[in-house]
Amino acid sequence: MKHIHYIVRETGEKQTETVPGENWLRWLYHHPFGTLALHSIVKRKFLSQWYGNRMDTPDSARRIPEFIQSLGIDMDEALLPQEAFKTFNDFFIRELKPSARPVDPDSRALVSPADGKVLAFENLESLGTFFTKGQVFSLAHFLQDSDLTDKYSGATLMIIRLAPVDYHRFHFPGDGRISRSRVINGTYYSVSPYAVKNRMKIYWENKREYSILGTDAFGDILMCEVGATMVGSIVQDYVPESMVKKGEQKGWFKFGGSTVILLFEKDKVTVDPDILHNTRNGYETRIKMGERCGTEAHPARK
Repeated sequence: MKHIHYIVRETGEKQTETVPGENWLRWLYHHPFGTLALHSIVKRKFLSQWYGNRMDTPDSARRIPEFIQSLGIDMDEALLPQEAFKTFNDFFIRELKPSARPVDPDSRALVSPADGKVLAFENLESLGTFFTKGQVFSLAHFLQDSDLTDKYSGATLMIIRLAPVDYHRFHFPGDGRISRSRVINGTYYSVSPYAVKNRMKIYWENKREYSILGTDAFGDILMCEVGATMVGSIVQDYVPESMVKKGEQKGWFKFGGSTVILLFEKDKVTVDPDILHNTRNGYETRIKMGERCGTEAHPARK
């Protein structure tokens, strides 16, 4: 895998992703000595925790201007100006102006909970369209709950991958009641396609947290936030067992690339055709928080 390509949804164009530390990632996941370092040091909690803590120091703020310039981040979207951030993590979890991420108001529209690159599969059995064929998404390992494993058998799956360039707060994809978050400890592998395309089990090896959003339109949506290499922490910012609105903030990831995974009960959601088409052709689709990514499968008669 030489480069990461994705589809720009607005134009249908294929673009190449700028990946910080790209050569390092290739070495870690595709070179024998890199793999040795990966399993002995890089995947372990202490390294990501140490680096995450460094991003909370005042000295880390010196990295902000170069990061903005090298990745072409649009600071006009940010609620605060660049000079207002006192640490790199303050900048990394920056809030955006409400106008920067309008939320689709259609009650039948499911929206993306985060900025990132999305893959979608109508059934868990069809993952070979993007990942190396023969891999199976293990609900049992991912959820570690037999009742939920049964509940989401044959589920529709969305994987939204957040790169370091992306807005790193995550939100609710629909209206409903949100449960408490369950934490499952694990390792800290990268979630870049360089890592997961041939090793899907990273999603259930990494540290993750999941909760259930009970909705009228889309059934019970399982929302899972997955940590990754150099992610300082996953922060949940909602009130458990409360009613929430589509687009409201759920939490944020501190420094690093991360992933939000959505599971939908069988036949509850219709994913937008362009996202499914791109996935079948082996490409992620760039998406923004609040943008429609699907609709309820069987809308009620009005």
